[in-house]
This record gives sequence, C-alpha cells and structure tokens, in this order.
Amino acid sequence: LLFPVSNLCGKCKPRDTDLLQPSLNFLYCSLHQTTPGSQQRAVVVLLSNVSLLELLQKVLECTWLRSPPSEPAYLSSEDALLCSGWLLVASLLLYQHRYNAEVHQTLSLDLTEVLNAVIFRKKKPILLLVSIMQFLRAVLRQNFSSSLLVTIGQNTSQGATQPQPSTLQDAALHPLATQQVFSLVVSLQNLLVHKDLLLSQAVVACLETLVEYLYVKNQDVALHVASQPWHRFLLFTLLSGGQKSFLQPEVLRLITLFLRYQSSNIISQREISQILQETSEANLAELPEATSHALHLFLCQV
Repeated sequence: LLFPVSNLCGKCKPRDTDLLQPSLNFLYCSLHQTTPGSQQRAVVVLLSNVSLLELLQKVLECTWLRSPPSEPAYLSSEDALLCSGWLLVASLLLYQHRYNAEVHQTLSLDLTEVLNAVIFRKKKPILLLVSIMQFLRAVLRQNFSSSLLVTIGQNTSQGATQPQPSTLQDAALHPLATQQVFSLVVSLQNLLVHKDLLLSQAVVACLETLVEYLYVKNQDVALHVASQPWHRFLLFTLLSGGQKSFLQPEVLRLITLFLRYQSSNIISQREISQILQETSEANLAELPEATSHALHLFLCQV
C-alpha cells in the first residue's frame, strides 16, 4: 500500500487536505507500527518518491505562509495536515539517519521560520506546536548535519544571502544564533505554564535536546541556559496547581535536566530530599509509565 498511497500524495496539492491528511497519517503509521525490517523498506520507498518529498516541502512551508486564524486556536483541517506533515518529516529524518537510506530529493527549510513558528505562536493549536517541536528535536539531535534529507539554515529563500555569525558564540552554535537560543528557551518556558500534558511532554523533551545540543557546541552557553533563575520560578509554578506532588513526569524530567547540568541555584538538596521522601511513600506499582520512566532517570542522575 505504501507505493500507491505515496504516489497519490505526490499528485496532490497542499490544499487537498481531505485526501492528503489521512494519507500522510497512513504513511506515518506505516513507519512506526511495523517491524524493523519492514520499517527500513518503508523508509526506502518514501525517500525514493521525489513527488512526495516535493509535496512535503510545500506543506511545511504553509506553516508560515498562511495567515494566522482570527479565531482562538483550534485544529482546522489545514492545521491537521500541517501536523501530519511535520511529524512525517521528523520521522523520515530520524529513520534516514538510522538506516543511512538514500535520498532522492532534499527539503530546504529556513531555520528562522521554523523557530519563529514556536517563538511567535500566533494562536497555533497545541498539536501543531507539538509537531513542529518534534521536527526541531530531530534536527537538533543530528546537529543539523543530516543535509541529505533536510538542509536547514538562515534565510534559505531564493536570492537570500547567508548572514555571517556575528560573535564567536554564534559561530560555535551555527546555524543557531545565541539570541535565537534565548528566545526559544523563553518561549518553551512560557508554553510549560499552560500545564497541558501533551504540550508539557513535548516542551520538556525539546528543552532537553536543546541543552544537549548546546553542551556539545558551547558548554558555557548550555550551563547559562540551564541555570537561568526563571527556571526555579517555573518549577514552582508547575507545582502550584491542584497536583502539588513532585512525582509528575514533566516536573521530574525538568529537575533531572537541571541536576545533569549542575544547576544548584535551581534545585537544592531540600527538593531532592522531598522527591526521595515522596518516592518512598508512593505505591510504585501504581505509577503511570511516564512517571516511572521519569523517576528512573531522576534516580540514576542523583
């Protein structure tokens, strides 16, 4: 089925949402819900389809070419298609790297536009933000080095000139700029305050990957980001709702992140003791899987 569905997608235009959205979802599920051997064959089929990759390029660009909705954020059919497009490209990026698959068409994206889609949200639905962050995590995990499938840089539009890094920090973080990093971190912090479970999981995962990327590129910037005093206020904002327990997966993962980069001004021995006390009193067998996994990472880090 991958052949006819992917070929059908390649013949569509981005406005054909009724047909494209379930088709892209089918391709996405085909990549994820299969055996490793079949997964590798599926990746090869999709990456060899030039028309499909050209269509995906146009779909992703609609994220910033469309006018923001005047109504409060909701998932329209156009937004649903964008979600499917971002998630599929993020998966292709991951599996192309894993299987070293040949790519027959390269997607070109402007990093500034991708970051601005998260930083300046303009009433974007939560699911769309989560999908874009999933893509952002994929390129960060590969240090923007997977140029076979996606080339991503500043001002990649035709005729634009590549700006030169203005500082040594910018040169170390290239293609990211230092100011973009700080803007993205502030935006991620603000998104966490919404206390939406799906959004919180995506934001914390994106923050983890961003700091890991920064640590490889420039340790001073990474440690500066991880030790921002605002993180402590953010942490206790997350704990101020109805569920004040430290045993929330996003809270545990945030604390683990700060411990990993030795942010003692964010997490004190007192908070660590509180978490250990809560853990000793909890029924571990009844904890949700996400909480158990986050608690495992926290205890290993301690």
